[in-house]
Amino acid sequence: MSDIEIAQRAKMQPIIQLAAEKFGIPAQDLDPYGHYKAKLSLEYVDSLSHQNSMGKLILVTAISPTPAGEGKTTTTVGLGDALNRIGKKAMICLREPSLGPCFGMKGGAAGGGYSQVVPMEDINLHFTGDFHAIGVAHNLLSAMIDNHINHGNALDIDPRRIKWKRVVDMNDRALRQITVGQGGPANGYLREDGFDIVVASEVMAILCLATNRADLKERLGRIVIGYKSDRVTPVYASDLKAQGAMAALLKDAIKPNIVQTLENNLAIVHGGPFANIAHGCNSVTATQTALRLADYAVTEAGFGADLGAEKFINIKCRAAKLSPSAVVLVATVRALKFHGGVAKDHLNQENLDALKVGFANLERHIHNVTQNYKLPCVVCLNHFTHDTDDETAMVVAKCAELGVKCVISKHWAKGGEGAEELAHSVLELIADETPKLEFLYDDKLPLRDKIETIATRLYGASGIVMSDKIEAELKELQANYGELPICMAKTQMSFSTNPATRGAPSGHTVEISGLKLENGAGFIVAIAGNMMTMPGLPKVPTAEKIDIDDNGVITGLF
Repeated sequence: MSDIEIAQRAKMQPIIQLAAEKFGIPAQDLDPYGHYKAKLSLEYVDSLSHQNSMGKLILVTAISPTPAGEGKTTTTVGLGDALNRIGKKAMICLREPSLGPCFGMKGGAAGGGYSQVVPMEDINLHFTGDFHAIGVAHNLLSAMIDNHINHGNALDIDPRRIKWKRVVDMNDRALRQITVGQGGPANGYLREDGFDIVVASEVMAILCLATNRADLKERLGRIVIGYKSDRVTPVYASDLKAQGAMAALLKDAIKPNIVQTLENNLAIVHGGPFANIAHGCNSVTATQTALRLADYAVTEAGFGADLGAEKFINIKCRAAKLSPSAVVLVATVRALKFHGGVAKDHLNQENLDALKVGFANLERHIHNVTQNYKLPCVVCLNHFTHDTDDETAMVVAKCAELGVKCVISKHWAKGGEGAEELAHSVLELIADETPKLEFLYDDKLPLRDKIETIATRLYGASGIVMSDKIEAELKELQANYGELPICMAKTQMSFSTNPATRGAPSGHTVEISGLKLENGAGFIVAIAGNMMTMPGLPKVPTAEKIDIDDNGVITGLF
């Protein structure tokens, strides 16, 4: 059966009943969206913050993504189900999928096989409306900027120095660069503009890092929308008095969403920034809530460990004072062979030589987790049907040479049962070690050095390069925002800025082609290479395969 067929046959339990049975959450603290999904009230979340005990945080990340797929979300769900199967009180925290990749290349993002969160179609499509609210709040600020200029521009905003674009939650390359205000004075001031995808919006990042409504509103007010005509004085969203209305639009979106796995275990799915163009983590509120409700919170960070895990640690953990007790690094035999040079069409054939070459990618990620962050790590080899015994034995042996345990896991086919060995291995890792998380760089390190540290220590680069214009922008940012962390926007497919470069390249240079201050979120985006903040659809988008019949049954979503 396909993923969607498995999900559609799930025997879901009413979410209000399940939340009460599993974690004693009162019905009055849940806002139901139908029978199987609900939002948790912020009052209840706040009541949990007064307790002293916190669960253990388990971070699931992966090797550099490939077209073969690695199954990071599937592993997160499978591990959470497995921990519950062996008698532990565990909760899963995931990001919400964006419609862009759902209708683009990736399809859905609710797990796969027998390790999924449900209702799968709802989660992958409109869910509880969070992305809509984020997009509207973002575009309200866009409208208020142009309206202010149209009515006299009392703030002296330089229309050529506006940094705030518009957003839409769809891959639409035609919107990357546009002109607004055409048609004469009645339609506003004529200027260049553009669209980003919603998951790249600073409002998304703010929602995911805010701890309560007051923090949300304060962060929204700190957004720098552009500069005055003197070219140096920033203009804030609070100058336009926009933060109150924006926060009002986000009044429900800030509440964590609760759903369930196929095995009827609770999962929080909240927030959805991409890790290749944003910070790639679910909301701080979701993670902290799971840690206060459960003994173990299993969460994921987007794409490979060089992106999602790096930002999880250096941005989210720094801001929220979190520290993972263990890291699960997901790999597949197929993906490692791809990194070893095998074409996608030949990945089902045994190839030990390519596997050995491709292992370099996994090795670097292991090194980054264990040596740069000093975190204990276990490798999850997500099993595929065509994996041979010799191939899996090679990966297990080579991980052992590095002092890291590798567990072959079959959660895609067997759900939590297939990940029980992985669950026991994670628990052993937590029991044996008391990690002391180390950030990759100090707050006071200059911004240029922070970017170079990420490029050299994580990506294996020899250094960074940037134009004189970018150097000047970075110097300006250093003067006022030098202690902010860096959020790298880089291709997820490679350690380099070239998505076609596989394995573990070294000695390359990382070109910084753009910078973006996200003052409300509390970081600076450094755009590497040709990375776009508005993706485009592939030649054959997944949207062509998605359909719905007269009975409302959706097909083609995966």
